[in-house]
Amino acid sequence: MHLGKPYREEILKESVAVRTFFSNTDESELKWHWDEEDREIESLETTDWLFQFDNQLPMEINKKIFIPKGVIHRVIKGTGDLKLQITKWPIQSLSTRALMSMGL
Repeated sequence: MHLGKPYREEILKESVAVRTFFSNTDESELKWHWDEEDREIESLETTDWLFQFDNQLPMEINKKIFIPKGVIHRVIKGTGDLKLQITKWPIQSLSTRALMSMGL
């Protein structure tokens, strides 16, 4: 655990981190929450942990999942550890990406 969080975080770059949730994490520590920026998560290992957006069914974490800013979500404990790569997308980055995707 790190500073009261239910995970250990390793910062790889300014906007990229790896978070490890350990198998001995108490499920009550995995709270519904929202984030201050858009982000994308991807499991770095095969896992049976689940991801859930508010008012949706849980889903496997077997591909990249985009989480918009302010959208309530959580992870649901599985067996073993969960290792996620998290990429945070600042507003400026999203605007640039959106314009590029439109060919502008």
